[in-house]
Amino acid sequence: MTYHGADLIFPHLGIVIQTLQNHITVFGFRIAFYGIIIGCGMLAGLLVAEWDAKRRGQDPELYLDFALYAIILSVIGARIYYVVFQWDYYSQNPVQILNIRGGGLAIYGGIITAILTAVVYTRIKKISFLQLADTGVLGLITGQCIGRWGNFFNAEAFGGYTDAFTAMRIREDIVNPGMISAEVAAHRIMDNGVAYIQVHPTFFYESFWNFCALLFLIWFGKHRQKWTGEIFFLYLLLYGTGRFFIEGLRTDQLLIPGTQLAVSQCLSAVLVLLAAAVLLLHKKRA
Repeated sequence: MTYHGADLIFPHLGIVIQTLQNHITVFGFRIAFYGIIIGCGMLAGLLVAEWDAKRRGQDPELYLDFALYAIILSVIGARIYYVVFQWDYYSQNPVQILNIRGGGLAIYGGIITAILTAVVYTRIKKISFLQLADTGVLGLITGQCIGRWGNFFNAEAFGGYTDAFTAMRIREDIVNPGMISAEVAAHRIMDNGVAYIQVHPTFFYESFWNFCALLFLIWFGKHRQKWTGEIFFLYLLLYGTGRFFIEGLRTDQLLIPGTQLAVSQCLSAVLVLLAAAVLLLHKKRA
């Protein structure tokens, strides 16, 4: 079956996207869909957090105030995290460190910064960190669900070769060559002279996993939560578990310097173990 040079195909689902547009132009200024989607994710996350705050009898304005600090600092943190683990490149191209429009934000950097910001914020406001975190992570994972679709429009954050039901076929010339592993290249597909790679749509896997986790956390918070902080640690457990396995499929992993260990997998494992220990300890005490 031929696709007449389409940019992206899901061959087993019958979905064909002829042109994968990744930006719009307004008055000659290029605006990436990635940024638009991240912005939509942040807004949706704030609305979810405010909704949960009202449900819990908290002041929703508190989360708007916190978000003004957390969003800005988390973007900076996500960039720093990415630059640190790509230092071989940025040490030779220091001017590119500030070029966020060129790509390079790591979600774990944003999460770590958001948590640290929450710790400082709650101390200043003299409120419970865990109470803020229980509601805040609902907004955070909402943003993660939506934000991953920015990777779709950038044709990035995909996995290795697969011919599974969810396989995604992308025109090779719209993909960053550095993301194409030897395994993926070895399974290159030619269609009427056009080269394609066929890969796991890991951005979708993570978005779907996060959406399921969000629904579970909302349900759990309404019907089963027994102690303050339980939702926060469940978030760490669920997100960390999904990210650990999905990260193992990706071809663009950030590695711990001097090793072949993916830093996100290692961090996910630590978070899962920490969260599981806290949850089990509370259960044992109960």
